[in-house]
Amino acid sequence: MQKRVVEIDSDSGFCFGVVNAITKAEKELDDSAEPLYCLGDIVHNGDEVKRLSDRGLRVIEHSDLKNLSGCKVLLRAHGEPPSTYEEADKEGIRIIDATCPVVLKLQQRIRKAYIENSDAQIVIYGKNGHAEVNGLVGQTNGEAIVVESETDTAGLERIDFSRNIILFSQTTKPIDGFQILSTYLESRMAFGAKLVVYDTICRQVAGRQKKIESFARRHDVVLFVGGVKSSNAKALFSACAAVNARSYFIQNVKQIQPAWFAEADRIGICGATSTPRWQMEQIAKYINNNILN
Repeated sequence: MQKRVVEIDSDSGFCFGVVNAITKAEKELDDSAEPLYCLGDIVHNGDEVKRLSDRGLRVIEHSDLKNLSGCKVLLRAHGEPPSTYEEADKEGIRIIDATCPVVLKLQQRIRKAYIENSDAQIVIYGKNGHAEVNGLVGQTNGEAIVVESETDTAGLERIDFSRNIILFSQTTKPIDGFQILSTYLESRMAFGAKLVVYDTICRQVAGRQKKIESFARRHDVVLFVGGVKSSNAKALFSACAAVNARSYFIQNVKQIQPAWFAEADRIGICGATSTPRWQMEQIAKYINNNILN
């Protein structure tokens, strides 16, 4: 009889930006008894948020800033618009800036393009309302146009195709979607108007789709571990499910169903850029101890 095995995807788990943010949060919590607040969930994973909450990290919203004079607030990897820094300075709040370096560089590029190209429209390929996108739009005093796809009628209707366009992308969007949108915009440009395209997608994140598809194909059953708030988790799980029908999205061990593993010898566990390694290891241990034995 073939031995049933559980494998954790070595390419899954926190990206550098999330690791950086969590490391900064843990250091602050270790070094000081002073309260540490985080503007929004530090990562879109409920179990990881709870782990850090148990250590003392308190999640707040933007509306809370005016009531937190003189304290420490951590900015997560997604980044923030200039208005957040201005409000923090006004309230005497000490910022612990954990903005992902890739996102920070993109913010600076968009700000520079906005200042130096007053005749052009800044268009961002991204998800409306996403924390990173809010920070990017903030670099243009709210003037950048967000377009979610080539079928996003509301976003596209805001664009004047007789004027120059400078196109950027949210760092975590898929490369193929960006290419499709840039080709579509080029086809709509009026004579004499120019489209300048900057591919600003993070390759550490974008490259995971093909890797996770390969991982899913090699296994009989795949457990994808992610948070329900994570756009990255939803996208990567869709990639898993497209190549392996026996793929299941779970948040933790409580959602595992023994029936999933019938006649499955190769069981794979993978996750999003917001999925902690410890969580995938916990699930692997549970399967080995409670399903396979």
